[in-house]
Amino acid sequence: MNQDYGRIAGIDVHKKWLYVTVEGERRRTGTTPLELRALRTWLSEKGTDSIVMESTAQYWRPVWAALAGSFRLFLAQAQSNRARSGRKTDFGDAERLVRRLAAGELVLSFVPEPEQQEWRMLTRTRVEYTREINHIRNQMEVLLETAGIKISGYLSDLLGLSGRRMLDALAAGERDAQALRPRWPTHACAPAMKNWKRRWKAR
Repeated sequence: MNQDYGRIAGIDVHKKWLYVTVEGERRRTGTTPLELRALRTWLSEKGTDSIVMESTAQYWRPVWAALAGSFRLFLAQAQSNRARSGRKTDFGDAERLVRRLAAGELVLSFVPEPEQQEWRMLTRTRVEYTREINHIRNQMEVLLETAGIKISGYLSDLLGLSGRRMLDALAAGERDAQALRPRWPTHACAPAMKNWKRRWKAR
């Protein structure tokens, strides 16, 4: 169809269904791994060189992973494939993707290699977890301050080992200030830390 892209297939991606078109032929298929493998075989039999799909939520990711390595893949931003009349049809969207890719009218998204994708996802997950932990820590500090329990001023980390011990004791009903105070850890380096504490006091 195009000297740069060869024979192009367009895929309109949905959560449960894929609407695929290649040179006038249409096919609707599911998104399970078995169905994606069958789609890859069918596209190969049709002599497909390139495939273009929309970046629809996260639904495109397993489709991309199943087809990667067998075809040249292109991911179009959904805004660049809007129908001018405002009407939307599934196979029509797939055919429009093919036409606009060939004409250079699509805004394409960069998709990194699988290993880089995994690292990016891991980094994003770590950032999200860190934000969630900080949010919980701030909520706990506000709750304790509201109740007149001022332990955060004596701890560097409310969710650290000593902080969690104090919170567990408070939750169990402990009210003795001496019992609640931070204690030295009981792990393997505790004896050395206690010796260091004695030497420091003796100076």
